[in-house]
Amino acid sequence: MKEGDATSLLYAAHRPALVRYATRILGSREAAEDIVQDAFLRFSPANTYGASAGQTLAYLYRIVRNLCLDLIKRRRIEMREQDSEPPFWSMPRAVETPEETVLVSDEVRAIAEVLDRFPLDVRVALEMHRFGGYTLEEVAAHLGISVATAHRHVRAALVEIALRLGNGAP
Repeated sequence: MKEGDATSLLYAAHRPALVRYATRILGSREAAEDIVQDAFLRFSPANTYGASAGQTLAYLYRIVRNLCLDLIKRRRIEMREQDSEPPFWSMPRAVETPEETVLVSDEVRAIAEVLDRFPLDVRVALEMHRFGGYTLEEVAAHLGISVATAHRHVRAALVEIALRLGNGAP
């Protein structure tokens, strides 16, 4: 009997046990059937030449186990990629109407007018805190004022902006 025939007979004799083994790992008989079939295709008589039947069978079980673990790892990666959001550039953007663009421009212009009426340190305090992400302590240190004064500057500017935008007057 040829070596290839012996390994085929070994595979055929232990196929149901291999499928049960893979089913326990994967939790799916259909996936286990595919894994065992793939294991047979990878099962090479050249790798088992001169080995006993027990070693050859252990080698076959190891192939099945490794293929099962590879499948589980691949599923986890696919689930992770599926759960993540698509990149921002692939998402459709809402197209602003010309009216919305004009309204936003008017609001920005109104904010700029309000800020122009304040002294420089108030404008700097607001811009650093709201747009630059600096803490009030950092703003105070930069301007050489107390934290309470930095807070008053920011609050005063925000109140004026809110009043201006709340009135609807551009």
